[in-house]
Amino acid sequence: MTNNLIRRVYEHKNELIDGFTKKYGVKNLVYYEQTNDVNSAILREKRLKTWRRAWKIKLIEDFNPTWKDLYNNLI
Repeated sequence: MTNNLIRRVYEHKNELIDGFTKKYGVKNLVYYEQTNDVNSAILREKRLKTWRRAWKIKLIEDFNPTWKDLYNNLI
């Protein structure tokens, strides 16, 4: 969750943040959701983290079938 998706993706693309994305070389934004409610965003993120990998892949492919990097669409 972030209040500035463009900044956050930039940080990951440039390996400025330690963690999962840096460790595994994750650089592309292939899925995101937007909301104005911080509490619902936190709850949604926690729920997604418990999902099985196959469910997450289906969610991404329904939203972005070609797994295109969506970062350039944001900037």
